[in-house]
Amino acid sequence: MGKTETRPWDVAEHLETVEHMAAYLEAAFEDGDPRLVAAALGDIARARGMAQIARESGLGRESLYKALSPEGNPEFATVLKVVRALGLRLHAVAATQGDTEQ
Repeated sequence: MGKTETRPWDVAEHLETVEHMAAYLEAAFEDGDPRLVAAALGDIARARGMAQIARESGLGRESLYKALSPEGNPEFATVLKVVRALGLRLHAVAATQGDTEQ
């Protein structure tokens, strides 16, 4: 039996539409982990092209890679700039009684 060639799976290769990107980011928000949200934004930015997002957001490409990594801790202003550059919007909805932590 021959060897099977494998390679690391990269979500950025599968985020092909803005709807896919929005759903992926929404899932990260639902998890509630700020590091996951930052990493998801980084994945989406890589899918769109980090250099393009850097230009459109007015932020440095290298600083975006760092801020939007799983270890990053971006400022909220950075998050808003990146979301805007990605063509996405953040919005708030009321949580139902069962959705809130006691």
